[in-house]
Amino acid sequence: MRTLIAWLAALLLANIAQATPVTLDGTEQWTMKSAEGREYRIMVSLPEGDVPWTGGYPVIYLLDGNAYFAAFHAAKRAQDRLRGSILVAIGYPSDTPLDFERRAFDLSPPQPPERNTPPQGGQDLFLDFIEKSLMPKVNARFKVDQDQRSLVGHSFGGMFGVYTLFTRPQLFQHVIAISPSLWWQDRYLMAHERAFTAQANAGKLDLTHSSLTLLIGDREMPQEVQDARALQLRLQALSQYGLRSDFQVEPGEDHMSVPFRVPTRVLDELISTRRF
Repeated sequence: MRTLIAWLAALLLANIAQATPVTLDGTEQWTMKSAEGREYRIMVSLPEGDVPWTGGYPVIYLLDGNAYFAAFHAAKRAQDRLRGSILVAIGYPSDTPLDFERRAFDLSPPQPPERNTPPQGGQDLFLDFIEKSLMPKVNARFKVDQDQRSLVGHSFGGMFGVYTLFTRPQLFQHVIAISPSLWWQDRYLMAHERAFTAQANAGKLDLTHSSLTLLIGDREMPQEVQDARALQLRLQALSQYGLRSDFQVEPGEDHMSVPFRVPTRVLDELISTRRF
């Protein structure tokens, strides 16, 4: 009897090991490499319905796709008003939700050699990959509304989103930074903020249709909440040039829970905001 039970248990485990991975309806997946040979897993939530009157679908680029794509895709498909958009999640060929070494490089500024473990400083290379490789492929695959491109990132990804606004403000019309790590490397983003503000005051930037939303959980470190609020207050002065900024607090959420709490709100905000 024990032998039979052991055999059945072994058979069950073998079947589990050979089980087919879950496939999400309405999605497709690509593998792409950057110019430097870094491999990325691109997960796409396909648009549904006719092409909008604008001539293209709004497109939302989502960082840390392994961790957050399923939640955002489910939120998008659950409601008719959200389905007519493209969600492009950028992930890694990894079995873990967050590939800490890869994202530490892609989403961060350079570090001094003695502090560069794991390797960091790839934010501009990653932006080049998005702008010069990924976006052209998305544009060739789908009809995209070029006036409704958005970027969503959490933690380091939120920090990267703010960096993108400050250094390549025309790449995305809308950025949502969830729990951005504004404290990183002695608040290195403040130097980029000052340069960005100076360019805006000099009339060198067209921010008429740009927006930044800073979204954070109320159970995060007080410093993180204060830093995000302070940034939004400083950026309010740029509303005279068209930049819309917003600060939102999600009650009862902490740093790791908040990105799973807000997908519907984030998608609703981005899809309903457009240049006219």
